[in-house]
Amino acid sequence: MKFPSLSVFFPAYNDAPSLPGLISKTFEVLEHHVADYEVIVVDDGSRDRTAEVLEELRERYSPCLRVVTHPVNRGYGGALRSGFAAAKKDYVFYTDGDGQYDVGELPRLLALCAPEAGLVNGYKLERHDPAHRIWIGSTYNFCARLLFRIRIRDIDCDYRLIRRALLDKIQLTSTSGTICVELVRKLELSGCEVREIGVHHYPRLYGRSQFFRVRSLAVTFWQLLRLWVRLVVLR
Repeated sequence: MKFPSLSVFFPAYNDAPSLPGLISKTFEVLEHHVADYEVIVVDDGSRDRTAEVLEELRERYSPCLRVVTHPVNRGYGGALRSGFAAAKKDYVFYTDGDGQYDVGELPRLLALCAPEAGLVNGYKLERHDPAHRIWIGSTYNFCARLLFRIRIRDIDCDYRLIRRALLDKIQLTSTSGTICVELVRKLELSGCEVREIGVHHYPRLYGRSQFFRVRSLAVTFWQLLRLWVRLVVLR
């Protein structure tokens, strides 16, 4: 049986080269495994040809493909919040638009989904990034899990399937990469069942990450501290 209802969205920032292949494979997977679906791409103020590429893809896959455009960059958290707000189906899956995760593994998450499961979260079987990014990511993941008492093993793995009814009950405020910590913490606090599965991670073929820059890291850690005060200390 096909999965009943699914929104898939991708936050994208300067991801023009990776989007055509990613979107094509996404529709191929959804056609075979999901009965009712939609695909959304959030263009977060891209400065390359992302807008032009998305317009070509929208004409090809309309009406199942929708594009949400931010005139200016709102940050990773802002892009995710727009994606969640635009999603209309019963479950929501998202991963990044840079192609470092394989959307072909989505059916494995769908197979784990059950009425009591609110979140199916991937974890990287092996991270294919430069050594300094692996070290920073591991340190961030360890500290975030410890400070926020989060149970899942890989907060930094943006390969997630979420029941939309739960998203309607939580309010997300982060604009940076800390939104992943906020999202998972609030979902775990809701009492829903959380399931995990290993997924493959691939080298980035185009562009560069926006997270691993000095300014982005500074904003992220500052927001992480404020989030910790709100969700752990004051709670």
